[in-house]
Amino acid sequence: MPGAGRSKLQSVTCALLVGVLALAVAGCGGGGDSQTTPGCDDVDAPAARDDGGETAPAEPLDASKTWTLTFDTSCGSFVVTLDLDSAPNTAASLVSLARAGYFDDTEFHRIVPGFVIQGGDPTQSGSGGPGYSTRDAPAAGAAYTKGVMAMAKTATEAAGTAGSQFFIVTGTDAGLPPEYAVVGKVTSGLDVVERIGKLGDPATEQPTQPVVIDSVTVGSGS
Repeated sequence: MPGAGRSKLQSVTCALLVGVLALAVAGCGGGGDSQTTPGCDDVDAPAARDDGGETAPAEPLDASKTWTLTFDTSCGSFVVTLDLDSAPNTAASLVSLARAGYFDDTEFHRIVPGFVIQGGDPTQSGSGGPGYSTRDAPAAGAAYTKGVMAMAKTATEAAGTAGSQFFIVTGTDAGLPPEYAVVGKVTSGLDVVERIGKLGDPATEQPTQPVVIDSVTVGSGS
């Protein structure tokens, strides 16, 4: 990663771990000096909330429907279409969490230009989760290309383990191994994701201004 001052393996590990140790070393918490960016509102970082306390969904999603998550952020809106074939358990979890308002008023706590944007942690620290995990082992040929949404995990967790923290690839190809549950892809508003992806400091991998997720709305259609 240009300007990061670490090897590619170290950068990838930091980008996707949600454990306190790995992310604390990499400086992955939110923060940064506020500035005005075209297309983005100048907002304050949201207050940290406690994590945990959520319950995993008991029922799968209706596979006959097309499920989407619409992210309304301080830099605009984008839509992710969920991939129930690749990650049915993770998709059901994200829908449940979104309906519960879990992602509302949280931020993208980590932004690595040309690589990924990462969010889904109400503690805003990079170490939070819902209090449970799901697992959808990715296919051997899983590709982490621009617009793909996948789930972060710790190095010790099995491939495809997921909590609530997700990342969206902003580079052409993140070059990651098939370790992270592939839950969907941005199907509208990729320009918004790319805009957010520029608001990170390559040296610290922290946002240069708060990018807040105001709400995540679930959609389903036949």
